[in-house]
Amino acid sequence: MNWHNLNTIEQLDLIQEASFTKPQVIFKHSTTCSISNMAFSRFERAEAPETVDFHYLDLLNYRSISNAIAEKFQVHHESPQVLLIKNGACIYDESHYGIMMDELVEQAGV
Repeated sequence: MNWHNLNTIEQLDLIQEASFTKPQVIFKHSTTCSISNMAFSRFERAEAPETVDFHYLDLLNYRSISNAIAEKFQVHHESPQVLLIKNGACIYDESHYGIMMDELVEQAGV
């Protein structure tokens, strides 16, 4: 998995802009949560399509960015949480045990 670390609020505009040409995924991860660790590990083991960019947010260190994500993409904050951004909007989000690479790929249409 080729993660792009998400550590500034300004990156959200870049992710949104890039989503018009390539689907963007944001994975919000709480490093102290066992469910989040399980979801992250499952994601790491899955085959990730090269036609999607994956962004990793360390929720504990960047809570303000998580809040900005919720506001910008109009989603309720969850942890762990995965968001699929396409054509400037969040078209899919899932949390906890529902985070599955195959479902994400299907939603991305790649």
